[in-house]
Amino acid sequence: MALSRWNTRRRKAHSPFAPKAGLKLRVKEEPSAAEDSSILQKFEGFWHRQRSSVVECFECQRKHQVSGAATSTICPGCSAHIDLQNYKITTGFSRSIRTWGDVHLTAKGDLSSSRVICKSALVEGKLRGDLHCNDTATINFSGRISGRLTAKHVIVERRADVQCFRRVKVARIEIRGKMTGEIIAETMVHIDKRGSLEGNVTAKAITVEKGGMFSGQLVIGQADFTQGELLPERTRAGVNAPQPDLPGGAPQPLPAT
Repeated sequence: MALSRWNTRRRKAHSPFAPKAGLKLRVKEEPSAAEDSSILQKFEGFWHRQRSSVVECFECQRKHQVSGAATSTICPGCSAHIDLQNYKITTGFSRSIRTWGDVHLTAKGDLSSSRVICKSALVEGKLRGDLHCNDTATINFSGRISGRLTAKHVIVERRADVQCFRRVKVARIEIRGKMTGEIIAETMVHIDKRGSLEGNVTAKAITVEKGGMFSGQLVIGQADFTQGELLPERTRAGVNAPQPDLPGGAPQPLPAT
């Protein structure tokens, strides 16, 4: 009888349905740390998408706030339509773009529109038209830029090797790769230790890290100054000097030089 009771207890102890000794059953499942982190990231991403931003009207330059999830808005001042969409160009594209969103020109893209205005741009393909960025333009391709490039901040990436045929007007530019062209900067031109710039520069300041290369004429001053305005005025010898009266006639003009 005692043996039978012992076998019964042993079978119950090894039964798959019997709880293990020392195991506490949780009535309510609590999210793990990883789940908490994932939920927090999703919430933060949702918050960033919904966060408002300030846009400026292209027509009257009035600024107002819009929701981060909006794709367009109407200017409260002049009722002009303002596009807020992002554009990704993967093939040939010739239409004009005017948006407060971002423009991504992929490696297979060919942007030949007359003018593109956007907030920020990433250029990895052919740029034939004019590009104006209210914020940052990142250049990450090798080739020619035949259109005008203006931006608040330009970054020439390390793998880039670009030739700009028109003046590049920026507030600040960082050259980490290779660039050829004329730059007019309101503040700073920075050449990285692996960067290379060949062309004329007009800026308030320029920094070249050890290992970086710069070849061209440099004018330090206001960005809107030209070379002639920065040089002191010079009077050619003999032009303004009083000429003695020659006997037998009026003073003779100097020969042209």
